[in-house]
Amino acid sequence: MKINFKIVFHLFGLLFLFNGGFMLLSTLISFIYQDGVTMRLLLAGSIVSGLGGLIMYLTKNHRKELNKREGYIVVAFGWIVMSLSGTLPYIITQAIPSFTDAFFETMSGYTTTGATILNDIEIVPEGVLFWRSLTHWIGGMGIIVLAIAILPLLGIGGMQLFAAEAPGPNADKLHPRITDTAKRLWLIYFAYTAAETILLQFAGMSFFDAINHSLCTLSTGGFSTKNASVAYWNGQPLIQYIIIVFMFLAGTNFILSYFAFKGRIQKAINDEEFRWYLRFIVMFTIITAAIIYFNADFAISSIDHPQIYGKAEAAFRHALFQVISVITTTGFVTADFTLWTPFLLVFFFGLMFLGGSAGSTSGGVKVVRHMILIKNGFLEFRRALHPNAILPVRYNDRAISGDIVFNILGFFILYMLSFIIGALVFSMFQIDFESAVGLSASSLGNVGPALGNFSPVNNYAALPALGKWWAAFLMLIGRLELFTVLILLSPFFWRNR
Repeated sequence: MKINFKIVFHLFGLLFLFNGGFMLLSTLISFIYQDGVTMRLLLAGSIVSGLGGLIMYLTKNHRKELNKREGYIVVAFGWIVMSLSGTLPYIITQAIPSFTDAFFETMSGYTTTGATILNDIEIVPEGVLFWRSLTHWIGGMGIIVLAIAILPLLGIGGMQLFAAEAPGPNADKLHPRITDTAKRLWLIYFAYTAAETILLQFAGMSFFDAINHSLCTLSTGGFSTKNASVAYWNGQPLIQYIIIVFMFLAGTNFILSYFAFKGRIQKAINDEEFRWYLRFIVMFTIITAAIIYFNADFAISSIDHPQIYGKAEAAFRHALFQVISVITTTGFVTADFTLWTPFLLVFFFGLMFLGGSAGSTSGGVKVVRHMILIKNGFLEFRRALHPNAILPVRYNDRAISGDIVFNILGFFILYMLSFIIGALVFSMFQIDFESAVGLSASSLGNVGPALGNFSPVNNYAALPALGKWWAAFLMLIGRLELFTVLILLSPFFWRNR
């Protein structure tokens, strides 16, 4: 069957319209704050919206059905279309005049990676900073809708394995129609964002800082309005604790939030992935806090602001913040964790591969995949002793089909292979080993902060132009669960059957 490009481009036109509408919202912020780029942002929004409207008009007579191949194209190229059009506000306002840098910043935004090339964020006009945060927010919700509603239909990457059962042919589905599912998820997403904005204002942030950090927290993005990121508020612990709570929620399966709001809290608490997600955070925080607390050099050199509630509280808060930030791939920083002893450097590097829950805005491998891999590994010992026994992997007290286990094994192998190739390519740009492996892990896992010359207190401005394009590619395939993008590189995908 031939690919129906008319419906593909019709949906691209819709994405352009969507993007242009959010650019116009940034124009309103620019006008309110009188930052001097209002008309330029208006021009960018008008161009993108007009192009979207034109494409939709030219493709209005399209076949309505969307098959699997067209679904792959829309999902993968949709992110590229959004990123290409999303560069206009940066280029037209001259906030980021280079197209390569603008594309990197935009792809980092939509994939909720949070890596930036800006050397001085605080001089960027408010309207542009708001647009930058919106790219996170749009991308974060976009991946939720994809993960919950679209990817299971395409059979992508074992994404059928959701804690609360993704919409589909089962008894626990959230809602039988994808559009209604998406609306409910959008509502929860918006409500969390509004709640965090209000709480951050109450804690002492300005409204502009509060709404930007809320947009970037719920999307597990990591862009900040300050050069020092959340370390700017190291003297205001309440602000950091509020962000910690919402990073945790953003790294949780959003369907569990839906059930919690419906009063089915026990269903969320009993979810196996959620319990392990919580255990990992508690365990890793205790380890990190203990090392920080008993390391006097860290206490003196790594926290510049006064320790409001003493050394123990500061050690706990910084440990909890950075553990959740890296696990959920948010990327906010309160201190440079690469200076927290060699052990913690390697420790946090490992956390870059964990990821939050399936069905969250987090990147990375995801907790549920690690669980299945570990369980299957232990079962292999029993299978070796009892070769005739039927020993299925169980998740939430249900047996998992072998196909899903093999899918997850394939995903993990492909993920690690992508990481190795990613680091090798970065090393070709004369980047040292520590920086190369950090860049690869961070870009592929959509974490943001890396290691070496691209640590949490640095940015990606020094990365060569080709390195930025490679990092953007890794961000894209990591965000879209590898298979969604890589299948487009296979020749058989494009053959008419």
